[in-house]
Amino acid sequence: MPAIVFVIVTVLYPLIYNIGQSFFDVGIREIVSGGAEWIGLDNYIDQFGRAEFWSSLGISLLYTVATVALSLVVGMALAVLFTADFPGRNYMRALVLAAWILPTVVSANVWRWMLDGSYGLFNTILRGLGLIHEDVFWLGNPGTALPAVVIASAWSFAPFAMILLLAGLQSVSVTLYEAARIDGANRWQQFRSITLPILRPVTVTTALLCFIYTFKTFDTVFLMTGGGPGGATSILPIYAYDQAFNFFEFGKSAVATTVLLIVPIFLSIFYFRSIRREERS
Repeated sequence: MPAIVFVIVTVLYPLIYNIGQSFFDVGIREIVSGGAEWIGLDNYIDQFGRAEFWSSLGISLLYTVATVALSLVVGMALAVLFTADFPGRNYMRALVLAAWILPTVVSANVWRWMLDGSYGLFNTILRGLGLIHEDVFWLGNPGTALPAVVIASAWSFAPFAMILLLAGLQSVSVTLYEAARIDGANRWQQFRSITLPILRPVTVTTALLCFIYTFKTFDTVFLMTGGGPGGATSILPIYAYDQAFNFFEFGKSAVATTVLLIVPIFLSIFYFRSIRREERS
């Protein structure tokens, strides 16, 4: 009962309240004094008719897909690395996990410093290698800002993906690899024909979890770029934040946050139906 009450108070009630708010005309006056007017689907019609909303949704999907893909690739590489037995493996694994454990405000500010155009570490290294001859403002350029925040986010999520994929790798029977080596399969063929098919359920689950976490990410992007430059990194959570706390359109902001809820729910339903279909077959 205490757990149920806690979930109702901290999760269910705010969720229902937010969805309900999307059907009212809620401004700063209504927040203070109450009496918001019921307007039905007007907020949804207004938001779905705005190019800024669809642009933010598109940027969110692009940011999420790119982050999840990079996190899975790096996480898989780390998981395969840590299945090998070498000196200091446990210490290195703990060091990699530090990227996931670090508070977002710390990791985001570290990346913002490294990507700074005037005194950042990236520019220093690239100038030393002779790859650039003038300062590159990674977070101030619309063409490089989104890839920069994708890399920073993937750096944080990759250790999480590594943990799940490593658990899946450790469950693969060694005899399968021994039989493949006897048949003359090289390491890449073993990985492609044995590791990837067996890890498919774990990989899909990891991708789904990373998608849910990344799609609702706000703090990393907000701390690094604030949604700029020129809206290049204005993902849907930042768009909802601007609607609520810059324009005081809380009802319209609730529409954006409701979409943030609906997209992962539909993806989860599709995933679980696919798993159930596979189990039946």
